[in-house]
Amino acid sequence: MLRDYFCDKDALAEETSSGWTLRLAWSDDVARHVDPNLDAGLEWWGTGVPRAGMALSMRRSGRILSALYDTWTLHSWSEWLRRRDAASAESVIILHVDDHRDLGSPRLFRRTDGLWDPLAKTQFRLNVPASVRSAIQSGAVGMGSFMTPFLHAYPNAEVRHLCQSPKAVRTVDHRIVLLDALDTLLDRGAVRPAIRLDELPGVVGPGCYRLTPHLTDWVEELGSGPILLHVDMDYFNNRYDGDSDWRERPQVQDPPLDEITASIDDLVDTLDEAGLGPRIEDIVIAYSPGFFPAEFWSVSAARLTPALERLHGS
Repeated sequence: MLRDYFCDKDALAEETSSGWTLRLAWSDDVARHVDPNLDAGLEWWGTGVPRAGMALSMRRSGRILSALYDTWTLHSWSEWLRRRDAASAESVIILHVDDHRDLGSPRLFRRTDGLWDPLAKTQFRLNVPASVRSAIQSGAVGMGSFMTPFLHAYPNAEVRHLCQSPKAVRTVDHRIVLLDALDTLLDRGAVRPAIRLDELPGVVGPGCYRLTPHLTDWVEELGSGPILLHVDMDYFNNRYDGDSDWRERPQVQDPPLDEITASIDDLVDTLDEAGLGPRIEDIVIAYSPGFFPAEFWSVSAARLTPALERLHGS
């Protein structure tokens, strides 16, 4: 239950005379991280980041933010909001390249004055980067839930999600439905922002979510709003998918390096041919330890980052 609730962080429970006390920490346990080649990836990443520090490690170069955990995508979007006027943000288009939807419910409680982080005991403000950083550090916002608070704040945003087989085998359009969900642990009377996708074939535009494995469908009929590009590298290869029993899964998305680099080229070429480079205002690249194999990080980064810089004009 604790693992499901806190997701990215480990929660250690201790029973006391006044109830249960929870201690949260980023794990440095080798058994918690399923990629046997993780050390090679961390050596390439540099700065001596330990396993327990991976969740908080990121760096920016121009308008490209590179991170190990893609939770930092929300922080990058928060910085973008500070640079942008509210009206233009209403028409934003999110190009989401990922093997996951990242639409889980964050551990944020809704109050009359907005969202509240019960772990940091602070108010959460999407347009205040320091507030978003605090929620990432506390674990209130995680890898699987970073998109939800943004879509609640900007319900007219459109999401185009590019995903590979076996998780996506055809193009499916949805309407984004904003919900509140009851908390299941810290305060069962509290509600948290949540999202449901209702299938609505052939409908795209504001407030819609397209899931597709096809590059052409991914970029067709895009609106005229500003674009935020999020690339989780597990789109290209999700061998582990956070699962220590990955070898036993009937379908594993594990293409070799030459197919990964070819997919990177196809992605960038599609953006270029659609003329979207000048419209992309923020880019996040996440390497996803325990999902995208660490032995591919350096070669993939050398292929993708310069190509996006040229495309974007950073």
